Amino acid sequence: MFFHRHPYPPYIPETATKLIVGTLPPPRFSTGELIEHDVDFCYGSYYNSLWLFIDKIHDLKLRFDNSEEAIQQRKDFLHKSGIGVCDIVESCEREKIDASDLGMQNIVLRDLIGYLRKHPKIDTLLFTGGNSKNGPEYFFRRHIKPYNIKLEVVSDDIPRVHQFVLEDPSNTKLTKRVIQTVSLTSPSGAANRAIGSIPLYRQLKQQNPEFTTFDFRVLQYKSYF
Repeated sequence: MFFHRHPYPPYIPETATKLIVGTLPPPRFSTGELIEHDVDFCYGSYYNSLWLFIDKIHDLKLRFDNSEEAIQQRKDFLHKSGIGVCDIVESCEREKIDASDLGMQNIVLRDLIGYLRKHPKIDTLLFTGGNSKNGPEYFFRRHIKPYNIKLEVVSDDIPRVHQFVLEDPSNTKLTKRVIQTVSLTSPSGAANRAIGSIPLYRQLKQQNPEFTTFDFRVLQYKSYF
């Protein structure tokens, strides 16, 4: 059994009003066996396109390699844009050493609600995946049950949007704030097949046969990044 621990602590700049929430990077990031075009930072996998989408949206000219410059480019963007990263899985065990969410067992979750209370400017969670089993929204729903927090539907279109009310019991005034969650289409290549069944994608593809699943996610992510 492979013990898979998240290699990075949450990266939450003081400027953050949004928080990217995924599960955890592929096992090679925990063992230090990166490939040439991996970046040793959150969402640094060569096979995860999140930073490609962001690079396309903002024309950042990001590096995709193991350099310190590549890491700093991403940190600079997050700080400037008011975005943090706090994946929800701290650790898990795997029978097979791969990046499959479904392959995770004995999962330990991070206290995301605790991080939200420490960072009162955050009003939006950007899930890099939906409510399918072992996805970030799925785990978040499990995480908030002991807090008696419920997600309310704002929009059932793709990407689905919910909201919830967060109270801080440590505050004598019991300050409440509304936090929105957005379940983005996963940036991993495994999601391409699911995108093909989305009506909006089919419509755009029919209008322009050159339109790709990459283009679809850039269009979707542009509203939130």
